[in-house]
Amino acid sequence: MARERDADAPVRGKPAHHPGTEAKGPTRAVVIVPVLTRQPRGDDDTNRPRLTRSADARHDEAVGLARAINLDLIHTAVVTVNDPRPATLLGSGKVAEFAEIVKEGHAEVVIVDHPLTPVQQRNLEKELNAKVLDRTGLILEIFGERARTKEGTLQVELAHLNYQKGRLVRSWTHLERQRGGAGFLGGPGETQIESDRRVLQDKIIKLKHELETVRRTRDLHRAKRKKVPFPVVAIVGYTNAGKSTLFNRLTGAGVLAQDMLFATLDPTLRRVRLPHGTPIILSDTVGFISDLPTHLIAAFRATLEEVVEADLVIHLRDISDPDTAAQAEDVERILADLGVDAGDAKRVIEVWNKIDRLDEGNRNRLLADGADASKAPPVAVSAVTGEGIDALKAIIETRMAGELEDLTVTIEPAQFGLVDWLYRNGDVVSRTDNDNGSATISLKATQSARDEIESRLRAKTKG
Repeated sequence: MARERDADAPVRGKPAHHPGTEAKGPTRAVVIVPVLTRQPRGDDDTNRPRLTRSADARHDEAVGLARAINLDLIHTAVVTVNDPRPATLLGSGKVAEFAEIVKEGHAEVVIVDHPLTPVQQRNLEKELNAKVLDRTGLILEIFGERARTKEGTLQVELAHLNYQKGRLVRSWTHLERQRGGAGFLGGPGETQIESDRRVLQDKIIKLKHELETVRRTRDLHRAKRKKVPFPVVAIVGYTNAGKSTLFNRLTGAGVLAQDMLFATLDPTLRRVRLPHGTPIILSDTVGFISDLPTHLIAAFRATLEEVVEADLVIHLRDISDPDTAAQAEDVERILADLGVDAGDAKRVIEVWNKIDRLDEGNRNRLLADGADASKAPPVAVSAVTGEGIDALKAIIETRMAGELEDLTVTIEPAQFGLVDWLYRNGDVVSRTDNDNGSATISLKATQSARDEIESRLRAKTKG
């Protein structure tokens, strides 16, 4: 065992909740983080071993997930599992130990930060006399609370139903014959498993039809954007990497940005004008996480299509996190599942966020280690302080509109309406007012701006 917290000890500054307190507070919970001693297998295609997270990092992430739905954590523990038990995952001694902790602490929910089979979940609920959620179930609970739009609600409900379909088992108490509702605090469900499965399947089919309507609507909106056309830039990254903070920094929007896992769920799109006038659509997407359930990715495919269809993808990393490399690997794996090659330097920009949390020595060392001659160097930024944001904007604009070029144009008196546009869409170096009333302007502009300038001048000349 790497470490345990006493049942009555506060967790990260949160006061302990003692039994006997009469006021009804948040749901009391125990968090268990099983660490299997066997190394996880690599990808089927590459057979490359996956990066292993530290026990402390896994523990902190599990605690963060539990707190994202306001659970009162009375005890958390990291447990080494040498021989996973098919019936309960944990050994009988550990199960008995946690059963006593649950009883003494009056815990209602036990979080197991590991996938559980339906049989393991049922047996643990019986032995612990508490409701049990595995990692997938906990993520679904968080998503259920975070969904705000109709689309997000539909996607979460579909994922919930697919998850529940294989778990029509007796619940932990005789008062509830069967698991029901979208969440772990939902009421009792139907009594007949066959009836439940039929009802669930009918709901799944209905939700898929509704989501197909959402997908067609998104396709229409996307088609309209392509007619304008504005290039789309999508921000992706591990949850809590700072995507919403960066989105707010680049757009001036007021998207919710908190130090909380999955603070935002529904995608947000905003139009942004880059320094030299290039317009783009910036998209803030749902955060990724390790071991993201396959059916959850499938349910959110309509949302994630914004990433698939994006002209440019910003892979945002929290470079201050000790597990940043493992987090990046998880994001790249999900992107690969979506058909996006994270190694494509023309389409993906790797951005290292939260450099303000690093001292100068660590910052320089990380940037040197991250330099790879085979791909573009990462862009170091702080979405909070604004450091590096101008450089990031310049890189985005170069990718979208081409390199800056030196350009000299002569504006005739009848074309002076274009002067203001030139100042807004280029860097004017000099201006000379000529005797015949014309003006010669030297500026730096992107390739797309140059084409637009030439087109506007021709139109004015013909007019």
